[in-house]
Amino acid sequence: MSSSPAPVVAPVRERADACPGALQTHAAADGGLARVRVPGGVLTAEQLRVLAAAARELGDGHLELTSRGNLQLRGLPVGAEGELGGRLAAAGLLPSDTHERVRNVLASTLSGRTGGGHVDVRPWVRAFDAGLRADPALAELPGRFLATLDDGRGDVAGLAGDVGLLALSPTTVALLLGGVDSGLHCAPDDAVALALDAARAFLAERAAQGSTAWRLTELTDGPARVDAHLAPGHVRQHGRAVPVPAAPVVGPVGAAMQVDGRTALIGVVPLGRLSADQADLLARLAAEVQLTPWRSVVVPDLAEDAVDDAAVDLFRTGIVFDEASPWLQVTTCAGRPGCAKSLADVRADAMAAVASRALPAGGARQHWAGCERRCGRPQGGVVDVVATPAGYDIRIEKD
Repeated sequence: MSSSPAPVVAPVRERADACPGALQTHAAADGGLARVRVPGGVLTAEQLRVLAAAARELGDGHLELTSRGNLQLRGLPVGAEGELGGRLAAAGLLPSDTHERVRNVLASTLSGRTGGGHVDVRPWVRAFDAGLRADPALAELPGRFLATLDDGRGDVAGLAGDVGLLALSPTTVALLLGGVDSGLHCAPDDAVALALDAARAFLAERAAQGSTAWRLTELTDGPARVDAHLAPGHVRQHGRAVPVPAAPVVGPVGAAMQVDGRTALIGVVPLGRLSADQADLLARLAAEVQLTPWRSVVVPDLAEDAVDDAAVDLFRTGIVFDEASPWLQVTTCAGRPGCAKSLADVRADAMAAVASRALPAGGARQHWAGCERRCGRPQGGVVDVVATPAGYDIRIEKD
C-alpha cells in the first residue's frame, strides 16, 4: 500500500508585510528609503529626469537598481514622502496610491526589439499593470508578490515569480505558478487575463488558509491550490507542463542589433548605484530606457552613427559594457552606514576587492552582505560573502 505525499507546509510569517514603496518608506540608518515600482523596467526620458532631480534634491544623489527592475531612493528626510509622491505622480510613476507597492512586473529584456522571443510582451506589461490597478481587491497583494512576463527567450521566467507567463510558441502561452509551468495554457491574447485571475486566486487561497504569506510558494501547496481555482475553459486548457528555463546568471551586455536595424546598448551599473548625473545622461540619449533584474540598463533604438558616442559617454561615467568585467559578477546589500544591522561597509570593501582583483570567490558570481539576512541577493547560483564580527565568511550553497 502506498501513501499520499504529505502536503507541503509553508513557513509562517510572524510580521506584517512592510515592503517599502514610494509613499510607505522604510526608516534606514541613512534616512528614508523609498522604492519606486517600474513595471517592465521601462522609464521615459522625462521620468528619468524627474527621478534624477528627486535623488539630487531629496535623497543621497543616487538611484538604486533592484533585482526586480525597480528603483530605490535613499537618504530621504523625515516627511519627504509627500513631496516625492507628488513628483512621481506628476511624471506618471505613481498612477495609483492604493496599488503602488504591488506593481512588481518583470518582463523579458528587449522583447519586441531583438529576436529570441515568440511574442512582444510590452503590451502584456501595460495590460497587466492596468488590470492590476483596476481591481481594488488586488491592492491587497503583498509588496513582494512578483509577476514575470517572458516572451519565450527564458530570461525572466526562472526568476522566482509568483505568477508568470511564458510564451511557448507564437500561439501558446503557459501560466507559471511559483516559477513552475502549471500546465494551464492559453492564447497570447488571453494570457494577461489568466495571470490576473491567478493573482486573485492567490488572495482567495491565502484567505481560505488564514495565512499571512507574502509569496505563493509560502502557502500550503500554494501552486496546486491556486491552480484549482482556475478552471479550464474555452480560452484555457491544461496541456503538458514544460520545464521552465533556468534564470541566466547575468543578462546581456554590450551592443545588440535590433530587428529594425537600430542598436540597443546594455550596460551594467556597478553595485546598482546610478548617479543622478548618469540618469540625466541616459535621458539625453534615448526616449526611453529599460532597467533589468541584473542591475543593468538598456538604451534602445540608437541609430548606427550614435552608438559609439553613446557608449563612450556612458563608459566615462563608469557604466560597464565588458562581458569580462568583474562587475557582472558582484552585487552587494546597502551595508554600512546605510543599514544599522550591517557589520561592514560592504560596498567599499567590494569595490576595493574588485580594484585589487582580489575577490574572495574568484570569478564566481558573488553577493556581499553585511549580515545574515543577505538582503538584495539575486536569484540563482551565488556565492555569499557575509560579514561577521570576525570578518567575511564565504558561503557556497549546494543544490
